[in-house]
Amino acid sequence: MDISLFTLKDTHTRFFLSHQQSHDQAAVLDMQNNSNNNSNQLQNSHTSTSRSSDSGEPSDSSNKWAGKLLRECARAISEKDSTKIHHLLWMLNELASPYGDCDQKLASYFLQALFCKATESGQRCFRTLNSVAEKSHSFDSARKLILKFQEVSPWTTFGHVASNGAILEALDGESKLHIIDISNTLCTQWPTLLEALATRNDETPHLKLTVVVTASLVRSVMKEIGQRMEKFARLMGVPFEFNVISGLNNLGELTKEGLGVQEDEAIAINCIGALRRVEVDERSQVIRMFQSLTPRVVTVVEEEADFTSSRYDFIQCFEECLRYYTLYFEMLEESFVPASNERLMLERECSRSMVRVLACDEENGGGECERRERGSQWLERLRTAFYPVGFSDDVVDDVKALLKRYKAGWSLVLPQGNESGVYLTWKEEPVVWASAWKP
Repeated sequence: MDISLFTLKDTHTRFFLSHQQSHDQAAVLDMQNNSNNNSNQLQNSHTSTSRSSDSGEPSDSSNKWAGKLLRECARAISEKDSTKIHHLLWMLNELASPYGDCDQKLASYFLQALFCKATESGQRCFRTLNSVAEKSHSFDSARKLILKFQEVSPWTTFGHVASNGAILEALDGESKLHIIDISNTLCTQWPTLLEALATRNDETPHLKLTVVVTASLVRSVMKEIGQRMEKFARLMGVPFEFNVISGLNNLGELTKEGLGVQEDEAIAINCIGALRRVEVDERSQVIRMFQSLTPRVVTVVEEEADFTSSRYDFIQCFEECLRYYTLYFEMLEESFVPASNERLMLERECSRSMVRVLACDEENGGGECERRERGSQWLERLRTAFYPVGFSDDVVDDVKALLKRYKAGWSLVLPQGNESGVYLTWKEEPVVWASAWKP
């Protein structure tokens, strides 16, 4: 395929970043001949493309145009049909907007990933997106975003409540606790656990919290988070030690010595949205490393999507990405008010993942891995080293009570048959899987 067809003029190279950051700076892709097409041709093309995508694809409702156009564009990229790619990218750019309805938003962010795939510029774009995000990242903005998301949706709090319950039960009666936290939730999980420890009937235990940072955006704010956690622990009267480990190339580099694990400590390992950031071929090694620490419990929470088994099949992987992010964007649309800045920030975070999954060469890396797996897939991996621990009735009741705080549509699904863990569902679609394990 001649990628010169998709080369942008210098004045347009910042299109995707400016399209997300400022409506006033939004640019239009210079797609050569198609730039002279009038609006009537655009409408005719939209109708024609939507019809052609109806055959052989899952049917959408009549007003869900984004999925149809995006599927056709992905198919054209897979087939290396330069003329069709050229036409569809231009059309999507004309229709997409990060400030519009759900379809326009999906078109906007998937357009970026598809353009990067077509022009083989995914790794460069991913690095740029990460750099821009890091420069604008601060503790206050990150904290506000996470807390607002937790206020309107149980997407993250579901895993916190389930994991905290399993950890408290596994470590009950121990005097020296060591929680190894491998997540990127800015320690928002731990205040409720500290409160629970402070109200234990027996002597308040000593808690060591070691946070392993796996996302580059989180590193810059960990100092302030640590200070706040120490202050809160003093307020609760819980003896507390806070440590941070960052700069690792992969989680497999963690060791008992590096984590400061002592023989008299009861260990819990908490992984929330962290294992998907491990390269697929290194996941078994990381799980064996967990096993070597002889923890009392390992809690794993992951979003329910499979970007792994299809990583060498672009169309199949694209379909799963489209399914997952359509569900996620629709959830955000119903959870937040229309003009919410927090909603826009969460959607922008998805753009990096889309580019990483769809447009970055697996062999050449490209940054943090984003290869999600379904609960059933993690189950098979974790069973090689651990036994599943069912959540107690008390923990299940706590999760059910949590869901009652949110809008209708959220449910808890318990395991069936050989399954393990519990699922958070939104409108009967599983979206998050939480589980607990022991050696």
